[in-house]
Amino acid sequence: MGKVAFVSLVIAALAALLGERILSLRKKTLASRELVQNHLPNCVALKNLDFGSEDITILENGLAFISTGLKYPGLPSSNKIGKIYTLDMKDPRMKPGELRMPRNFDLESFNPHGISVYVDPSDDAIYLFVVNHPQHQSQIELFKFIEDDHSLVHLKTVKHELLYSVNDIVAVGLESFYATNDHYFNHEILKGWVELLLGQPWTNVVYYSPEEVKVVSDGYYLANGINISPDKRHIYVSDLFDHTVHVLEVKEDNALVSVKAVSVGSLCDNVEVDAETGDLWLGCHPNGWKIYMGGPEDPAGSEVIRIQDIHSDKPAVTPVYSDDGHVIIGSSVAATYGGKLLIGTVFHKALCCDLK
Repeated sequence: MGKVAFVSLVIAALAALLGERILSLRKKTLASRELVQNHLPNCVALKNLDFGSEDITILENGLAFISTGLKYPGLPSSNKIGKIYTLDMKDPRMKPGELRMPRNFDLESFNPHGISVYVDPSDDAIYLFVVNHPQHQSQIELFKFIEDDHSLVHLKTVKHELLYSVNDIVAVGLESFYATNDHYFNHEILKGWVELLLGQPWTNVVYYSPEEVKVVSDGYYLANGINISPDKRHIYVSDLFDHTVHVLEVKEDNALVSVKAVSVGSLCDNVEVDAETGDLWLGCHPNGWKIYMGGPEDPAGSEVIRIQDIHSDKPAVTPVYSDDGHVIIGSSVAATYGGKLLIGTVFHKALCCDLK
């Protein structure tokens, strides 16, 4: 075989492989899915949250914490610095208030992603764990919330070689947590393109405490949102590219054992858990292809999914809200309180709606 023919065969084979990988990626991102609109009544945009509200978590007293200003490679973002807001769900004005940050903290590089709140059972003190990406690195910031001063006190920064691409976090103690790594590679090109096209289940969940750090669950295509059941016996992990939510049992040594995976039919991001009912609320991307490839004329849509009775033989998976992107783009989280639904986004605005 001549050199020209050999080179031509290699190029054809590579082109075929690339085409197959792109088709696989389009399937994983539900690129051909057409969304059916399903709006809720009395939806209003929340003030001050025009540059994303990637994660939201609500305490049992109705106080919501909101991360905003995420700058994620490959997605739209603003030049605004990251901030943390609170919102009193019992206040009819529904006006988010910016938390005052400590002076000794580097605000210029603050790039908040997933968040989690831990309430100390001994004194009801509130601690906020924040995934931070300064210069697109991964570290965890631990703050104490000072309610009277509406401020945060920075306690420590956690860095570890196993916490290399952290997406979300759930706190389980004063200094301990579970976290998801949403990529396998660290290099921006490798994780932004090569890893996407390879489409392998290489991401994981890590347990961290000052005494021990270990991978406790792996085999996810893109481990994303993570949360814990009200009785603290199970961890929930959203695998965005597998369109599933995994249920894992917590063992005495903090290891996780897989129980089941529930199909949700969407690319679900963060997971919030209703403390009273145990229902899971998911902010999802109904067509993930449009998150990267969509534009003003064809924006990425939003979807909120509720899972009831997740530990039963037949969990109820129900779409609660959906929009084609002309109201809200790229929903990443949904949280409820008192008949209200908060919907946050990666880089767009946030909504508060009445539940039917």
